[in-house]
Amino acid sequence: MIAVPGGFGDSDSYKKLFQHNGQRVIDFINNGGRYLGICMGAYWAGSHYFSLLNDVDAVQYLKRPGTDTRRPHAKNMPITWRGEPMKMFWYDGCALVGDDTKFETVATYSNGDAMAIFQNRLGLIGCHPESQPFWYESYSWMKAHYHDGVHHKLLLNFTNELMQR
Repeated sequence: MIAVPGGFGDSDSYKKLFQHNGQRVIDFINNGGRYLGICMGAYWAGSHYFSLLNDVDAVQYLKRPGTDTRRPHAKNMPITWRGEPMKMFWYDGCALVGDDTKFETVATYSNGDAMAIFQNRLGLIGCHPESQPFWYESYSWMKAHYHDGVHHKLLLNFTNELMQR
């Protein structure tokens, strides 16, 4: 499995990290490997980077119709994960949009856009289930909203399911 987490990333850091080995990542996936992308890692599976997705793309959620935010700063975003409403750490994460017959939706944003999906051997998540307590403590408006490890269990289950595909 190749796991690409969230973080401070954009096209400049993508080029720096993958200009010499990006094709190896693509070949690994095409030869049966798994790809777990969280936030930035989900964006990087999209058409502007690795282009691993089939008839779906990773786009900025804040620019989508019906979004509940227009600002990219950290927030506890309302989502639905496998039918369970909850809030999850978000920082300019992506929505996964396209032909929804070509992927399995695991979680959605409040506007109905996919937030977490499986497509073949790809597992992509727009929010941050890997978030740590200090992420919440870093923002005054987030301090009281840490998930106490519940999201880590969701991520573990998601990863295990991806490995079984």
